[in-house]
Amino acid sequence: MDAETRIGVDVGGTFTDVALLTPEGRLVTAKVPSTDDQSVGVVRGIEKACDDAGIDPVEVDAFTHAMTVSVNALLEDDGATTALVTTEGFRDVLEIGRQARPDLYDVTADKPAPLVPRRRRFEVTERATVEGIQTEVDESEVRALADDIRDAGAESVAVSLLHAYRHPENERVVADVLREELDAPVSASHEVLAEFREFERTSTTAVDAYVTPAIDSYLGRLESRAADLGVPVPQIMQANGGIAPASTVREHAVTTTMSGPAAGVVGAAETATDSGGDLAGLVTFDMGGTSSDVSLVRDGEVERTTDAEINGRPIKTPMVDVNTVGAGGGSIAWVDSGNALRVGPRSSGANPGPACYGRGGTEPTVTDANVVLGYIGGSSALGGELSLDVDAARDALSGLAADAGLDDALAAARGVYRVANANMTRAIRAVTVERGHDPRQFGLVAFGGAGPMHAAALAESLDIETVVVPRACGVLSAYGLLAADQKHDSVRTLRRPLSGLDAEAVESAYADLEADTLDDVTDPADAAVRRAADLRYVGQSFELTVPVGETFDAEAVEARFHEAHESAYGYRLDDPVELVNVRATAVVERDALDVTYRGGGDARKDTREAFFDGAFRETPVYDRDGLGAGTTVEGPAILEQHESTVVVPPAWGGTVGADGTLVLTSGGDGE
Repeated sequence: MDAETRIGVDVGGTFTDVALLTPEGRLVTAKVPSTDDQSVGVVRGIEKACDDAGIDPVEVDAFTHAMTVSVNALLEDDGATTALVTTEGFRDVLEIGRQARPDLYDVTADKPAPLVPRRRRFEVTERATVEGIQTEVDESEVRALADDIRDAGAESVAVSLLHAYRHPENERVVADVLREELDAPVSASHEVLAEFREFERTSTTAVDAYVTPAIDSYLGRLESRAADLGVPVPQIMQANGGIAPASTVREHAVTTTMSGPAAGVVGAAETATDSGGDLAGLVTFDMGGTSSDVSLVRDGEVERTTDAEINGRPIKTPMVDVNTVGAGGGSIAWVDSGNALRVGPRSSGANPGPACYGRGGTEPTVTDANVVLGYIGGSSALGGELSLDVDAARDALSGLAADAGLDDALAAARGVYRVANANMTRAIRAVTVERGHDPRQFGLVAFGGAGPMHAAALAESLDIETVVVPRACGVLSAYGLLAADQKHDSVRTLRRPLSGLDAEAVESAYADLEADTLDDVTDPADAAVRRAADLRYVGQSFELTVPVGETFDAEAVEARFHEAHESAYGYRLDDPVELVNVRATAVVERDALDVTYRGGGDARKDTREAFFDGAFRETPVYDRDGLGAGTTVEGPAILEQHESTVVVPPAWGGTVGADGTLVLTSGGDGE
């Protein structure tokens, strides 16, 4: 590995996580509270990590960053005032959608409001078909339309014309004219997503326009603060699991929508692939302060999807396939109208945070339940600096117990712990059982500030026998940023029957895609381009993506599709297969991480009462960083770090690997 100092910073809803790797392989981690202006917390985290490492920030050679700016804008409906320009007669595509109700059997269920209201959706006279341009756009009409858009107070503009994925000439004219006339960013669908399906393409383009001003403003502030600190301009984690220069991300803001969760999955794949033994794959489980994210790693590769939705809005750009539930350490427990105990999705956030933080919070959270159960002790220091108020946690749970008709704070804490675990178990089932995978054949990789506290209990409920807890589990998303490769995607719809396919046309399309992706990488000479294709049986509505070699071999691609279909749905057909989309991904691999781990010394800290198998038990507490490679730990035990706590229940045991990774295995007994 080149002798460089790398730093990764991931912003979460409660904490901002930092991982710093020195040229000697020393890994330093830090965790600071997130701030309203995320760039402030990022700089504080960098300063803290550099101070702990004994280096000056100017010594940092590479800075990689993941943030929640775009996803927060979507979840909180706090993006830019956006206008949409579309083909005459298609103004309402964004609102009509697919006529799918949020709740199939609730005829009164409300659909999410369109990001662009009807008064800011404008039509332009033009027409394209899949065969070509029928009616060319009139530039003078577009210039007049620019005045209407300006008068509507639009801060950003999305342009999505009919069939622009196939013939973008008219859309290119509209976008160019609007960029000349308006002092606002313009997102064009053929640049954002050159893929068929009008609603999804329009929705993705609208999301890009909606979040672009926020991303541009945030990155501007961050770059300025980074320059003042003396660290490099950041590379930004995208939803596809790869990083990109900040300048590229500003032009493709929609690619940042799942930035943080993607970094965590990359970190899990980097640290745990060789630690899980003979397994079919890994379930990644990231439990932070606000939510829990679950994904899969199979054959060492992170699972990706192009069929995602955030707050009811479809986004078709490639992203790590993550299932998120509102169950995190800061998730608030409450009693519903039927007197049932519920957890989340509302969170206490970073300020005031859980009651045990002692910052004025009074509502009971999952973290408070873990304190009452003894999994987190009063002597614990979250992030190395935040002491806990056990009495405040107990008072908050006592109030919940009164509301729920439970005996005391302990009963409420047990209920909160079980309900939170049930929510997360459903999320794991959604990415395994519901997709044809047997979770018993997988290992569970636990990370996030709260994940390792709940991991063994979740594994037992799913009959998973192996839990992998990376050394940097409390800040694994930040660690993943140190390892992430640069990655850029491009797609084009090319609907053709696979039999008798014109190989020259396919190769020409791939050549164009490869040129597009290579234009985005920092050093094309170092990039490798990977090909893929979306296929389906003729008459189906949805596709499966399969890899393609350096040349398109129709027979080999068809065989891969049949195998993928049988794996996903349990059967294959003799029906003809249709090529739908061609895809290319340019990858620039970073040098592998070389992290040293020493450990050793007196790891035993003390003991405390922790709740297992229906009763409190005297449980040894260890400083995890003091456990040397090869050390074994028998449950019950609690392993503490600055950023996370590992709970090892009875009948579980663990071994520390050469890199500090802890592998827990179940003895098959116990709760």
